[in-house]
Amino acid sequence: MQNVALLKKDKFYFDVKWLVIGGIVAFLLIFQVFPLLYLVFRAFFSTGTFSLGALKRMYSYPLNWDAFTNTIITASLSMLFGIMIAFPLAWLVGRTNLYGKKFFRTLFVMTYMVPPYVGAMAWLRLLNPTVGNLNVFIQNIFGLDKAPFNIYSIGGLVWVLTTFYYPYAFITISRAMEKMDPSLEEASRISGSSPFKTLRTITMPMMAPSIVAAALLVFVSAASCYGIPSIIGAPGRVHTVTTRIIDYVYIGSQDGLTDATTLAFFLMIIANIVLYVSTFVVGRKQYITVSGKSTRPNIVDLGRWRLFFTILITIFAFIIVILPFLTVATTSITINMGKGLSMDNITFLHWERIFTRKSIIQSGTNSFISASIAATAGMVISCVMAYLLIRTNIKGRRIPDFLITVGSGTPSVVIALSLIMAMSGKFGINIYNTLSIMIIAYMIKYLLMGMRTVVSAMSQISPSLEEASQISGAKWLRGFKDITIPLIIPSVVAGWFLIFMPSFYELTMSTLLYSNNTKTLGYELYTYQTFHSQQTASALATAILILVILVNWLLNKLTAGKFSV
Repeated sequence: MQNVALLKKDKFYFDVKWLVIGGIVAFLLIFQVFPLLYLVFRAFFSTGTFSLGALKRMYSYPLNWDAFTNTIITASLSMLFGIMIAFPLAWLVGRTNLYGKKFFRTLFVMTYMVPPYVGAMAWLRLLNPTVGNLNVFIQNIFGLDKAPFNIYSIGGLVWVLTTFYYPYAFITISRAMEKMDPSLEEASRISGSSPFKTLRTITMPMMAPSIVAAALLVFVSAASCYGIPSIIGAPGRVHTVTTRIIDYVYIGSQDGLTDATTLAFFLMIIANIVLYVSTFVVGRKQYITVSGKSTRPNIVDLGRWRLFFTILITIFAFIIVILPFLTVATTSITINMGKGLSMDNITFLHWERIFTRKSIIQSGTNSFISASIAATAGMVISCVMAYLLIRTNIKGRRIPDFLITVGSGTPSVVIALSLIMAMSGKFGINIYNTLSIMIIAYMIKYLLMGMRTVVSAMSQISPSLEEASQISGAKWLRGFKDITIPLIIPSVVAGWFLIFMPSFYELTMSTLLYSNNTKTLGYELYTYQTFHSQQTASALATAILILVILVNWLLNKLTAGKFSV
């Protein structure tokens, strides 16, 4: 009997969880890993044999070299200025008794969920060198003969990139500040240091890993952006790598795809270097800011500086956030953009157009369907992955987690280009010019946002409830469905919206993947802004802004204030 028991103990039992992991890995291998590897292959084997000729040719071409240089310059400056803005804001909003902290936090984070190309449209109206509203206002005030700012320049591009990517750093730094052990700061204050000396000598050194991680995130986001350079840079002949890639794809020939691939390889290398540094170098140092117990950082009393900093932040918020959005909204109801806003220059024709024109309605429908499917499928994978990561020790569970992280860090233009090359029938799968290829692209890019939200929530739930369910005879899948899911539903809802919103108005991947029947709202807005009617584009952009605000309100209600955009 003892030998039989030993045989049973040593017998191999197949775990159904391996099937789940295998299914997720298979999806990622087919639609993410293989296309990206094929893109790299094409960069070096464009002629059928290994050659560096394509790389040499593309990066020796003056226009491409200018694009390469402009990308590095604009991304680096946006990173620098973004951190210079984000860290003081995160400290003032999160660690001081600033007036209206909750309002300012919501306002600054709100731009995180607004399409960057909407910001480009706004600043185009404000800082146009001939008719920009802000330029004209400053000229009239100071009696200048020439506009002080030119949006169609590297400086203009850096300005818009900074104003719409600093929230990435703000969110990253704010979260780290919330988890920081305050004991060293308290010791500094007890020893007589002022709040600002404590900030300089204690807080900033402790926050260094998070600041570096935030800086890298802003850099790769700015470098891989397409919407802002296409609207701001292209008219001023300030090309970037992303705009050149789109140009080559639009050529429509095999050579055009090969050239686009060679340029995309550059972005892919940058993204992977940043991902490695952020995850394996900086990420390992994050522990120094977190204590082993639950802590709540002390709130710094600004004293007589409280009103001053509140006024300063209010001015900043008005210029950076409110003024651009207000400009877009007023443009949407303007008849003649060359005249001021008055009763005889107001019309709602453009708003009527976005709700009645067939092409816009169809594009909106396509965006809603593709974003909904991507968000729903993404959250199913996110919930399963969260369970595998938090509740099991099964081998191989880190593989799909790593692949999902790589997908999220890959520039959108690279994801889209790799799918075009690999999923157009050459290897037996042809989903080009369909909504399916867009849905897959959205999932690869935004799946991590939903998964991290669910993982964070599940890690806070005791496994004892699920263990009690299994002791009662329930399978792990039923326990997960009946116990775990109801407890994490607020996070599931938040994660769904975090995938849905960027997918709904996505531009870069949609620009490469759309067909006549699968145009999306983001691409429709871009074409109206560039080729048709800026007022109609502004009406669409304002509708998206209103949607973001409504989603934020709804998310607060559905999750009892635990989550918001």
